[in-house]
Amino acid sequence: MKGPLFYSKILLFGEHGINKGSKGLSIPYNFYNGGLRVDDSETELAKKSNQSLRGFVTWLEQLQAEEPGLVTFDLATLKLNVEAGMYFDSSIPQGYGIGSSGALVAAIYDQYANNKITILENLTQEKLLTLKKIFSRMESYFHGTSSGLDPLNSYLSIPILINSHDSIEATGIPMQNLEGKGAIFLLDSGIVKETAPMVQLFMESLKDKGFRAMVKNQFLKYTDASIESFLHGDVKALFSNTKKLSKVVYNNFKPMIPVQFHELWQKGIETNDYYLKLCGSGGGGYILGFAPDIEKAKNALTGHKVEVVYQF
Repeated sequence: MKGPLFYSKILLFGEHGINKGSKGLSIPYNFYNGGLRVDDSETELAKKSNQSLRGFVTWLEQLQAEEPGLVTFDLATLKLNVEAGMYFDSSIPQGYGIGSSGALVAAIYDQYANNKITILENLTQEKLLTLKKIFSRMESYFHGTSSGLDPLNSYLSIPILINSHDSIEATGIPMQNLEGKGAIFLLDSGIVKETAPMVQLFMESLKDKGFRAMVKNQFLKYTDASIESFLHGDVKALFSNTKKLSKVVYNNFKPMIPVQFHELWQKGIETNDYYLKLCGSGGGGYILGFAPDIEKAKNALTGHKVEVVYQF
């Protein structure tokens, strides 16, 4: 058995902020993907994935028992396939903030959910929010809490704009200009991270009044402004806003930035060669970068692995 492929995603804007009312913008990243498989693979990765799926099945049983009105699954077939060695065959790096668990959740829902909402039907606001809620419950097995956005993006494979908790929509993004100098890129930190501790750290920080004020008055403000300028194709405003966002993150979210990248982060702000921001929850994995001139940025980041994901 070989199931359909589901792609990784990049949360361009909205990390941590979505939970506090900021906008968010998530796009599929087709460079990496994964799909469910049953074959006679004896690799360590296949065994590890199968083991993880066994725990996930128990979680889904519990979810179905607690919220049958939200979602039910063909658990009998799912269990049979897991017993037969089913695993998630994926090229998506785990612990890198680009949705490895999201793609797995999307694949399980696609194959085993009863009365599933399909990507072929008219995706009303209500259906999108229902999907997001289902995916949030499913993915919380992996992260403790989840917005449900990663699996939603992976399942639909279209850019998604989050306006608020109860308002999300499929959106179009400006056409890429492959001849353009400007680019959004991924910087590989070389560190595998866990999402849950970073989410916990953010939630703990919110207990501080000053931190809450900074999130509301600066972090959310520049996140929303960055999304607006990106969607409207206003490149000049985009770089102005991402610079401000990069500064706010550097000054207030330092524990979420790997120590060895502190200097590099600051250097980008000072030279204007690039601006870095968290990709997902932070703590390692990929770091997201915005460069007015990608060649200049690559030179400034010599010795680091840079992957271009979007050009303008």
